[in-house]
Amino acid sequence: MKGYYRRYVQVLVRFLPVAIALLRDQRRFLLFGPPRQVSTETHQERAQRLTETMLELGPAFIKVGQVLSTRPDLVPPTYVEALSTLQDEVPEDVGGDPLSVVEAELGDDLDLETLEPVAGGSLAFVYTAEYEGERIALKVRRPGLVELIERDLRVIRGLVPLLTMVANERQRYSLENVADDFEEIILEELDFQREATIMAEIGDNFEDDERIVIPETYPELCSEQIVAMEYVEGEKITDDGALETAGTTRNEMATLIARTYLKMGLVDGVFHADPHPGNLAVNDAGQLIIYDYGMSQRLTEQEQDDITSLYRSLVRRDVDDLLNTLIALEVLDPAVDRVAVRRVLEMVIENLEGRPEITWRAIITELLSMLEDFPFRIPPNVMLLMRVGTVGEGVCRSLDPEFDFIAVTRSFLVDYGFIEGELEALFTDVRDDLRESAPVLARAPARFDTVFGQLERGELVVRTDPLESPSGGDPGVGYAVIAGALVVAAAILSGTEPIYGVVSAVAALLVFGQYVRTRLLSRGT
Repeated sequence: MKGYYRRYVQVLVRFLPVAIALLRDQRRFLLFGPPRQVSTETHQERAQRLTETMLELGPAFIKVGQVLSTRPDLVPPTYVEALSTLQDEVPEDVGGDPLSVVEAELGDDLDLETLEPVAGGSLAFVYTAEYEGERIALKVRRPGLVELIERDLRVIRGLVPLLTMVANERQRYSLENVADDFEEIILEELDFQREATIMAEIGDNFEDDERIVIPETYPELCSEQIVAMEYVEGEKITDDGALETAGTTRNEMATLIARTYLKMGLVDGVFHADPHPGNLAVNDAGQLIIYDYGMSQRLTEQEQDDITSLYRSLVRRDVDDLLNTLIALEVLDPAVDRVAVRRVLEMVIENLEGRPEITWRAIITELLSMLEDFPFRIPPNVMLLMRVGTVGEGVCRSLDPEFDFIAVTRSFLVDYGFIEGELEALFTDVRDDLRESAPVLARAPARFDTVFGQLERGELVVRTDPLESPSGGDPGVGYAVIAGALVVAAAILSGTEPIYGVVSAVAALLVFGQYVRTRLLSRGT
């Protein structure tokens, strides 16, 4: 491929300083020596240099950086934070002149004298123009870009063997898979006909929601290089005064953004995967406007179910369901040691519950870092949904620093029937515990009779040993058994010893109250 070797050397030289610095962190003298301690400030400076390097190297590397910002299993948290700031804002002269594409494809349909440039991105340039008496927007792919990106993707693939040489076994497994995954994501984003189709589909899904504005497309003007759409003006949601002018609060807008993206992924199965502030705007009516659908994806029905199960298990801290979902999503191999992974997932939940606040980014970072001893991969669809969650949450918290993404997710799942409400969930837990307790309760009368007989004869001996609850045991079941046993005792004694029957009934109520309290605490309320 033309210019491949020259580009390979250029990229290698640009990344070499950061690579040497990271290698010296492991071995002070590269090939030998102890590891060295590096301050957080130094890592932040390196991360910033790495981000600037990717921005300067062009579209393919910008996209790689965006993808890596969703992979805390490969990239340390400081670098994830820096890479997540990468947006599609590069100089207009990258690639060829997009105006030549408009002239070649739409010269007979538009008055080119009405064409006005609006913005530039890593893959495209945006114009406005007059069409049938309306002002429309044109997203135009830069000419010659496909060849440049395919060359850079080949360069990146050529760098993977060098990276795997210094990576551990777990990282090698992830690196080989992520190279395939971001290549698929980038090449799909170059197909503007696909973008127009997905954009129209998302617009149809929000047709009845007056709070959301998805620009309509003009299919007759769209092609593999051009997306023609309705021109919709708005102010960036993070601009000072934009929300105040629109008459909406920061928390209201953050909640609307979160619920909109949850609906796309969990209900509709087709979602916009790039919710950074440059793609989100608000108009004077307080409506949320969403731009740029290049990084979008569809989910199969099974993937939707699995992703929904992932959210549900995380919200409810259901370790078993989380493990099954990670296997169903092909994040973990079906042959993985389930007992070992379950133990790790329990630790993830425990670590998160010990924090003053739980964020989506914290959940993903904790989950992937704790799974580092197990070979796993993140499929492209899951990767994009992770990006939606982390980037979207960042936008929401920039609007409202106290925004609780997990609480909004729980509310959404309840509203759409993905999980039951707290009261219904409590009744479900009671039902399940009573079902587990039924065999014990059925034998309770005979056992009470035996115990009471032993008490009368002075034969009952009580032995106390240190008691250690088994890992993962559920105290709620124990309370349910005791409460049920006391109810049976009250029923038996009420006919012969009313006083003891009343005492047993009161004790049953107290134990049942403790059971309810345990259930509510275990659900994080």
